[in-house]
Amino acid sequence: MSGPGTRAAASVCIIACNEEHNLVRCLESVAFCEEVIVVVDDRSRDATAQIARDAGARVVVHRYEGNVEQKRVAISHARFDWVLSLDADEALSDALGAEIRETLAADGGGFDGFEMNRLTWHLGRWIRHGDFFPDWQLRLFRRSKGRLEGVNPHGRIVVDGRTRRLGGELLHYSYRDLADQVERIQEFSRVQASALFAAGRSVRVRDLWLRPPARFVRAFVLKQGFRDGIAGLVIATATAFHVFLKYAKLWELETSRPRIEPEAGKSRASAGERAP
Repeated sequence: MSGPGTRAAASVCIIACNEEHNLVRCLESVAFCEEVIVVVDDRSRDATAQIARDAGARVVVHRYEGNVEQKRVAISHARFDWVLSLDADEALSDALGAEIRETLAADGGGFDGFEMNRLTWHLGRWIRHGDFFPDWQLRLFRRSKGRLEGVNPHGRIVVDGRTRRLGGELLHYSYRDLADQVERIQEFSRVQASALFAAGRSVRVRDLWLRPPARFVRAFVLKQGFRDGIAGLVIATATAFHVFLKYAKLWELETSRPRIEPEAGKSRASAGERAP
């Protein structure tokens, strides 16, 4: 995985868990980089780690503490100052790969970070409207000038320096199908609710009543999700449900109280509670 001798060297940092169906595509798209590091979640049970090793990547198995933490671990293992941070379900388009090679050949051309527009494949088509697109992500940066910030499940790279946008697209194969999206919504909403709860955030009625329909209107009407047809309608609805579920789970955390249950085999009255 070595490139032309005169250009700046780059480390690709990838996080993965059970991504054998996506990882080959991702690795092939970054084969021009000098170093590829794949941090594999220790919960992964498929061939993810072996696929990465077979491709010549350096594999680090790490206990999962959150997406932000996994990416920080990956970046910490980089040997070069230029870092390209990816998820295993992403891949560089040919145009983006060529532009990154040109950028590295110029050692950034006076810039320290580069954004790329992420394009998602879902429900049988590329989604080019709604909340999914455009989706600018800063993923190529000088490690000496950048840091990862944010709250799980999503973090972001912040660069102390000049940044610009690249023209090629970052291809995103996020969901296998609608069931997979719903499963992710369950997990992400739980993580987000827990983060809000830890930060002391309280649920207001309008969070449950107004935020979900507002998100639907934004995604489907204002951001023209309707132009993606039925897929756009499904995605806008699922996104609104995600918002509702996040605040509903936060409300559940707020209202939950430890309960003393009677011992197994005993009635509540015999366990010391007043009988009705």
